[in-house]
Amino acid sequence: MRVALFITCVNDTLFPDTGKAVVTLLRRLGCEVEFPRAQTCCGQMHLNTGYRDEGVRLARHFVEVFAGYDAVVASSGSCAAMVREQYPKLAHNPSFADGAPVGAGPRRMVATRAGREFAAAVEEVAPRVYDLSEFLVDVLEVVDVGAYFPHRVTYHPTCHSLRGLRVGDRPTRLLRAVRGLDLVPLPGAEECCGFGGTFAVKNPAMSAAMCADKVRNVMATGAEVLCAADNSCLMHIGGTLGRQRGGVRVMHLAEILAQTEGRAS
Repeated sequence: MRVALFITCVNDTLFPDTGKAVVTLLRRLGCEVEFPRAQTCCGQMHLNTGYRDEGVRLARHFVEVFAGYDAVVASSGSCAAMVREQYPKLAHNPSFADGAPVGAGPRRMVATRAGREFAAAVEEVAPRVYDLSEFLVDVLEVVDVGAYFPHRVTYHPTCHSLRGLRVGDRPTRLLRAVRGLDLVPLPGAEECCGFGGTFAVKNPAMSAAMCADKVRNVMATGAEVLCAADNSCLMHIGGTLGRQRGGVRVMHLAEILAQTEGRAS
């Protein structure tokens, strides 16, 4: 398969090893992986904070850059959910997708030719965007990816992957198939860690309290490693773990699955 890596902003700027791990893993499984250099932000932060026009421009750019691939694999559930959930809403709302006014009133709009082209591009590209665990389990139909990681691990299902993409137990199925890995359940696993993008900035006290609850549950597992499929959440939880000297490191799912017997750490 010809697969494009959607690295996402956070991983590109702060966690490049996650992107490298995705490429290593997919190539091991026989995929032809490309990294479109023209890719930028998906527009999630802009849309979520009210910058609609900027978000639409980024969405247009995204579907242009990632057109023509068999699949687009993302190492972030929140960004994949943005494309799959929000892009169709943008594309099929004439007032968002280059609407042209018809008659009186601000809501009377009709899609222009550019808007229709944007909608068609979204219909082609958005369904081909996958969270890593979805792509492995549903598309490649593989659970045992040949990984080896001899550590005690607990898994945090991030909100967008759990409630937006509904990845279900795909990540834990992949982790259970890793040789040497001891997967332990996380109490209150489905509770938000408190990051939520701009939520942590706008509501710092509440965000910190939610993260403290999450960290307390992580520590109760006795795990060496906390795993998740979104580095933004891992950054949030890992910061608190580090300040509390909890002795638990955080790792993205892709980094664990990319480990083999010769390079496991």
